[in-house]
Amino acid sequence: MKANANQTIYWTQLLYEDWNFYMAATIKGLCFVGSQNKSFVELSDWVEKRFTGCPLVQDDEIMRPYVSEFIEFFQGVRNTFTFLSDLKGTGFQMEVWNALCQIPYGETWSYSDIADYIKRPSAVRAVGAAIGANPVMITIPCHRVIGKNGKLTGFRGGLDMKAQLLKLEQENKYVS
Repeated sequence: MKANANQTIYWTQLLYEDWNFYMAATIKGLCFVGSQNKSFVELSDWVEKRFTGCPLVQDDEIMRPYVSEFIEFFQGVRNTFTFLSDLKGTGFQMEVWNALCQIPYGETWSYSDIADYIKRPSAVRAVGAAIGANPVMITIPCHRVIGKNGKLTGFRGGLDMKAQLLKLEQENKYVS
């Protein structure tokens, strides 16, 4: 899963209304979405672990298509993303991340629902770990996963960010 050291990781900071996070992409697609109001260190540490030796270059122009779709999402006029992602994960993680993409906009599933969906009902904890490793929050909608009791649970971006995303989707669920 190590990247080619010659591969460039492009990044930008998304600043839109109350939204503020870093994001990054390779030439293959989006590879990282950061947590709300976190420093650049979150991104640089992530890149160093997963793309060791790859240059990290700010390029707002290359990142513009990603930023545009995120802004449309935050405006409530987009509920899916059309750009490609460049994901690095284990087979199990990829299976879980694909399952997350099946959760309809504005709805939530539990960790157990995800485990059942991938036909591994006893793997709830492993599902939780795979969800926590999702590098592209929002586009792979891990924010739509809640506890079996209906409560908000862990989210790399923090529970405030998760609550904001769920509220945004509920408010725009029936907007065409």
